[in-house]
Amino acid sequence: MPDIKVVTEVAGRVCALPVEIGVRIGDGDDIAFVEAMKMEIPVAAPAAGTLKSVLVSIDDVVAEGQVLAIIET
Repeated sequence: MPDIKVVTEVAGRVCALPVEIGVRIGDGDDIAFVEAMKMEIPVAAPAAGTLKSVLVSIDDVVAEGQVLAIIET
């Protein structure tokens, strides 16, 4: 099964990780929230699958284009 990378489109601070590893998720489900310019921006799953790993923690500062999680389809 191929792995799919969940990438953030904005730089900021990870403020929430609402999904646990091993949980089945759908295309478009929110995987993380990144705080940027006083707004919480959702980072959605680009495909359905199982959340294999989360590469960041709450309060981590992330860059635009950084991989936050891996989904196994």
